[in-house]
Amino acid sequence: MKFATYKVAGKETYGSVVESDEGLSFTDVHEHYGQDLRYWIEKDALGELKQICTDLDPKYKEKDIEYLVPIQSGEKIICIGVNYAKRNAEYKDNSEAPKYPSVFLRYLDSFVGHGHNMVRPPESDKLDYEGEIVIIIGKGGRRIPKTAALDHIAGLTLMNEGTLRDWVRHAKFNVTQGKNFAKSGVIGPWMMTADEINDYANLDIKTRVNGEVRQNDNTSNLMFPFDYIISYLSSFMMLKPGDMISTGTPNGAGARFEPPIYLVPGDVVEVEAAGVGILRNGVEDEIINI
Repeated sequence: MKFATYKVAGKETYGSVVESDEGLSFTDVHEHYGQDLRYWIEKDALGELKQICTDLDPKYKEKDIEYLVPIQSGEKIICIGVNYAKRNAEYKDNSEAPKYPSVFLRYLDSFVGHGHNMVRPPESDKLDYEGEIVIIIGKGGRRIPKTAALDHIAGLTLMNEGTLRDWVRHAKFNVTQGKNFAKSGVIGPWMMTADEINDYANLDIKTRVNGEVRQNDNTSNLMFPFDYIISYLSSFMMLKPGDMISTGTPNGAGARFEPPIYLVPGDVVEVEAAGVGILRNGVEDEIINI
């Protein structure tokens, strides 16, 4: 089942995504049970939530809602860099495959939900796209063995990890600045529960810009697959229910073209992956009020 977090008439709520010939509609769980999506994940009660949603009639059409990032109250957004094998080769630095994942963190306010425009700030004209599959942690833990790691996944969502390329090079040892501009990235449209995934090691991912396929790969080509990522991260941090882990982007980002092709206002980016659906967003310039 798919669960979305959304606003309707200015109020935040959440519920299941119901697909029909007439389009998408949404149940409203908060109206009856309060809480948020993370509550049911932490409670290990997604099965109960599914039954609740099955018994509820859809209340809103897609045109009535405003998508939000699916998990609004999670503690961490953890990002894995340079994880697809072709992506490492794309750097053309003759480096060997890395022994360990590259890791950095992002903040919730650096993202918007599906259908919103990602924002290009006045500090840079080098806003780039990065399509990614995102793990949503269900059962938390520390030092999770690789053999048990996949059991800690509640579901998957998608990310367009907007990056300001010049700002990731402002310092010698980190990329935090270029990865955390407000509203520069997108997460969504919803969470698809883990029981709908047959094989985490065989998930297609594509990114299109204005209809043109720019990124196209499969998780079979990850240098660090999902089970390794979860086990590795939990070796030094406590993973908690609702934490989101982006698993890396394929080659084909705009910075790697000659000359680079960065996003400009009016562009439309689509990330389609893992059977989750399509994450779609436009691009706009930030308006500065002085």
